[in-house]
Amino acid sequence: MALLDKIKTLSVSLHKETIANRHHLHANPELSFQETETAKYVIAQLEKFGVKYKSGIAGNGIEAIIEGKNPSKKVIALRADMDALPIFEDTNKPYKSKNEGVMHACGHDVHTSSLLGTVNILNQVKDDFEGTIKFIFQPGEEVFPGGASLMIKEGILENPKPHAIIGQHVMPLVPVGKVGFRKGMYMASADELYVTVTGKGGHGALPEHNVDPVVIASHIIIALQQVVSRMAAPKIPSVLSFGKVQAMGATNVIPNEVKIEGTFRTLDEIWRKEAHIKMKKMAEGMAESMGGSCDFNIQVGYPFLKNEPELTERARQAAIAYLGKENVVDLDIWMAAEDFSYYSQEVDACFYRLGTRNEEKGIVSGVHTPTFDIDEDALSHGPGLMAWLAINELNAQ
Repeated sequence: MALLDKIKTLSVSLHKETIANRHHLHANPELSFQETETAKYVIAQLEKFGVKYKSGIAGNGIEAIIEGKNPSKKVIALRADMDALPIFEDTNKPYKSKNEGVMHACGHDVHTSSLLGTVNILNQVKDDFEGTIKFIFQPGEEVFPGGASLMIKEGILENPKPHAIIGQHVMPLVPVGKVGFRKGMYMASADELYVTVTGKGGHGALPEHNVDPVVIASHIIIALQQVVSRMAAPKIPSVLSFGKVQAMGATNVIPNEVKIEGTFRTLDEIWRKEAHIKMKKMAEGMAESMGGSCDFNIQVGYPFLKNEPELTERARQAAIAYLGKENVVDLDIWMAAEDFSYYSQEVDACFYRLGTRNEEKGIVSGVHTPTFDIDEDALSHGPGLMAWLAINELNAQ
């Protein structure tokens, strides 16, 4: 039997086991950097497979290794994230979250169970390939500073150093049975903005005695949109959004300060740094010109995610061989952020999407929503596909 067919057969045969792993993880979600029981579960599966591993990396992170023939020939890394979100699940599934207010609403239960399936498959075919495959089970993708950055600092990309890294993420916009790829820039950087505008509060009927921070904050919010519309080059995707404005006054009370929180995202690291300076200078200058002051704090988050073009094209062609050309789609730029981007800044990377949507079954909810779920038919080919992508890259010249 050809290796590709062997992997396909193994992936299908492990479908029920992969689903069972996913159900356990989904029912027992843990927040970022609190994935203690999740890590124990992953370790138990690795021990069952007889796969070597190291745990306790960046908290709950795990590294597993499978060596094929001639293990020093080439090293490929595969990554899955393990953390859940602070969301109250609103489904009636039998595997619904048991931890109230915590939910696998971004598919990390899928990523982890799928990668466990990939480990199982590759462990069974390790005599059929040359090289080494490193598996990264990562904590804390959902919150700064990102588990990826911490695992990198603790040496996850060393000893052995991978030639490339591949990651998979669910995509509820792509139908089940299909996968998506994009070469080059794919996902945005993400910075959090925390702004405090200070004035002088007082009675709303006596504005001449006050310095109204609500008015100042309003001007700042509108003016800062020029950073995207008039200062950014049109060819550089950029987003500036404010989602929280807090002025603790009343109908007739002007407060002393207003707090604003938002996000800035782009796909260019040089422009990103320039924009930080421009936003801060504009906000502080406007507040001062109106008699107030502004503290503009930028929490620098994940960098933009780039898919190495040649690696991604090889992965795309391997996916076509596995699923058929009609089931491999091209993706557009995605302005959400992912801490897989840290890996992509250090080593050739390919981050692709696993389709999970099925309108006939009513599985259409987006990630980060209380009703998110997947068509688990995706787990019949997800583990095998990643195994095949890894072997294909090991064989690449």
